[in-house]
Amino acid sequence: MDPVAGIGLRSPHLAEIARDRPATGFLEIHAENYLAASPARQAAERLRQDYELSIHAVGLSLGSADGLDEVHLDRVSALIARLQPALVSDHLAWSVAGGRYFNDLLPLPYTEEALQLVARNVDRLQERIGRRVLVENPSCYLAFNHSTLTEPEFLSELARRTGCGLLLDANNIVVTAHNLRLDPTSWLNGLPAAAIGEYHLAGHATNEADGETILIDDHGSRVSDSVWSLFQEIVRRYGPRPTLIEWDTDLPAIGVLLDEARRAEEALDARAGTDARAA
Repeated sequence: MDPVAGIGLRSPHLAEIARDRPATGFLEIHAENYLAASPARQAAERLRQDYELSIHAVGLSLGSADGLDEVHLDRVSALIARLQPALVSDHLAWSVAGGRYFNDLLPLPYTEEALQLVARNVDRLQERIGRRVLVENPSCYLAFNHSTLTEPEFLSELARRTGCGLLLDANNIVVTAHNLRLDPTSWLNGLPAAAIGEYHLAGHATNEADGETILIDDHGSRVSDSVWSLFQEIVRRYGPRPTLIEWDTDLPAIGVLLDEARRAEEALDARAGTDARAA
């Protein structure tokens, strides 16, 4: 996929997008919302005639010690085969234990043991779908004392062992860095540029808890200035990549999403222009 900016395809906007076909680089769908035959999936199939698609899964549970749910994996694989998206991604997290699904993306310690099991799950996923998957850095609200690797080190080694790609979510980096008292630009150090296949941008909320300010990754507002600033640094370091505007709660009019995507594309184009002049 070209380094363009796109928006998430959310059900309240589906009819409007299907009718008006607004100009945007690509559309992202959440896999789990389209697994069953439905009017929404039929609409997505029609839209792929005019837009490139990305499929972003939220329930594969790549960090599960139980391994991947083969039934769920088969359904996601069938959707990928049906829609032929340009990009496929999921998260560095777990959400299934003992056959029970949790409605959240839960953290895991960054240890060699955890790296081995995530690598095993990613290998299985890529083998089943026959293509590379992008793994997204999560938003973190705590850190495990017994972690022996940083998150970027974990992701970099995962990419090296499995050949997977990385999805850098700039908002998640800002949220994690604030909550864990890290420097967001230093978080970027050492990432393998060749593995980075996509960027995500989103808004976050600010909460107070026990006298501490906590950032919450809620995808419910415009991209913050701090995230735009980090995105500029990411693009400067690693170059343009397909970039998604995520917005999942308190959905605005579609024009707001398109406006955010235009701003992201301007940053991508500016970097591309700089690279062209240097060449």
